[in-house]
Amino acid sequence: MGNSFLVTTAIPDPGFQLLADAGRVTVLPEPPDYETLAALCASGDFDVVLTQLRDVIDAPLLAGARLRGVSNFAVGYNNIDVDAATRAGIMVGNTPGVLTDATADIAMLLILGTARRVVEGDQLVRSGRFHGWEPELLLGRDVSGAVLGLAGFGRIARATARRALGFGMEVLFSPRPPSDRPVSDEELGEFVGRVRQVPWEELVERSDFLSLHVPLSDQTRHLVDADVLHRMKPDAILINTARGPVVHEDALVEALQNNVIAAAGLDVFEDEPRLAPGLNELHNTVLLPHVGSATVRVRSEMARLSALNAVAMAEGRAPLHPVSSYVKA
Repeated sequence: MGNSFLVTTAIPDPGFQLLADAGRVTVLPEPPDYETLAALCASGDFDVVLTQLRDVIDAPLLAGARLRGVSNFAVGYNNIDVDAATRAGIMVGNTPGVLTDATADIAMLLILGTARRVVEGDQLVRSGRFHGWEPELLLGRDVSGAVLGLAGFGRIARATARRALGFGMEVLFSPRPPSDRPVSDEELGEFVGRVRQVPWEELVERSDFLSLHVPLSDQTRHLVDADVLHRMKPDAILINTARGPVVHEDALVEALQNNVIAAAGLDVFEDEPRLAPGLNELHNTVLLPHVGSATVRVRSEMARLSALNAVAMAEGRAPLHPVSSYVKA
């Protein structure tokens, strides 16, 4: 029971109880700023820190940290400098695989919500401006028969493809934009003959709905910029459930204001929780507060996995889901 855990934001059970059973748990009353978190990690009082995506775990922090591990309460880990952690002898774990279906549901919700102007309709009814059925009231666009372009073709993109095929959409994908690689029929598996791979440039130009499913990296930061937006169809809709900085948000606002594209459905933002100026004023958007994984089952499982990762690292074992391969003796 000598293990000590720092939790930057309270997590649900069974995660907290697993940590408490394994050692001493300190839960911060509010999300820490960078300087506070760096000082706590350097204090030597904690074996493992359990972090959220908003917690910046960069090279300077890691160089001064006295930790065995960092357990990220997320699948993505772009908030952590994994190479710097490995150099510092600090293990890193994440929570993959548990939020695939929940996030794909949100992607499909954004496709349907933007296409059928759900937010505008809701606001119309709530404001008392709905005066009955009209032939041309809030005309949207068909989803069935539309082309869905998937940027990336990992677990969440594949789950989104299954849903889209059920809605009668034509599904195209580009596996690693902006670069490319061939995907074999063996790798496609159940999707052979049902989806088609195209180059990134073609995906941009042909998609009625362009849905982003790529990790954030130097190659994908601002993957969708002003140039890409101008190459999309004028009636195309952009969907992002990946990471906010994959989209140049200022360029997106300008494109939406000037009808360069028709609409956007976003669950993530470039500088969360702040929005690019003007984004929240646009009627042709559906904006969600990063709820792709927000179901009771998924968040509970994320808590369980992040806690198990933390306990393993505190005991000098590899986490259940390692991001870095370093194991501290």
